[in-house]
Amino acid sequence: MRIPEDAIIPEDKITRYLLVHKTRSDKSKFLAQAGFTQDNPKALREAIQSLVATGETIEDRSNEYGTFYQVSGQLTGVNGITLAVVTIWLQRQIDGKFQFVTLKPRKET
Repeated sequence: MRIPEDAIIPEDKITRYLLVHKTRSDKSKFLAQAGFTQDNPKALREAIQSLVATGETIEDRSNEYGTFYQVSGQLTGVNGITLAVVTIWLQRQIDGKFQFVTLKPRKET
């Protein structure tokens, strides 16, 4: 199974969450290593779309909102550096559409 190309990636999730410095659970510093900043949110969106087009989708869990999936792989940055990440997606119960939830650094095992 793959996350569909028309999956929803909310603009706010990128511009007001992932690329914004936070005191807890900050992802902006991690993403900046690959050149993703507030100045190029479109590049991060495209890198996420590229990752899910090729990565393996694994069902994670379900709740009243729908079914969550993980897609792991390499996120290629604008500066050529790759980051090992896990992206989280939700197939919404209400309409069956897929929506991006977040990403996090992948811990090497």
